[in-house]
Amino acid sequence: MHSFSAMLFLPERYGFARIRRPAMKKLPIGIQTFSEIIKNDYAYVDKTGIAAQLIDCYKYVFLSRPRRFGKSLFLDTLHNLFEGKKELFTGLAAENSHDWSKAYPVIKISFGGGNFRSQETLQVAILEELRDNEKRLGVHCDISVVSARFARIWRFLPEKS
Repeated sequence: MHSFSAMLFLPERYGFARIRRPAMKKLPIGIQTFSEIIKNDYAYVDKTGIAAQLIDCYKYVFLSRPRRFGKSLFLDTLHNLFEGKKELFTGLAAENSHDWSKAYPVIKISFGGGNFRSQETLQVAILEELRDNEKRLGVHCDISVVSARFARIWRFLPEKS
């Protein structure tokens, strides 16, 4: 599984010989997309077993963690689990602990890049997020009121799954 491309040179006069050591995987600094980490073989601490356990054992979960502590990556992992993308979980804990016979549509709303100083800018950002979800999920909605638009998308989803 490891590639042995790095060489460690130590002085032979001290009794050391050339030693091959496994090449270290790249660190996913700034990457919050589970699929990108897996497809590009970045270093990854497997938390998929915890994700599968949360899905199986709880109806509601509140995730409260400090900034820069992996919330977005964990939520993206859940997103991929719910959509049933089993190929991303090969060799990870969830591969054998998650029920892959069911897939669910996911509405994903991110406020990570926003600076919402007014209700209007927040409304615009939410509408853009909903439009992105509609496009990804194949849903069409012309309602401009956020709550009504979200409700319409939500009602349409069970028919699509």
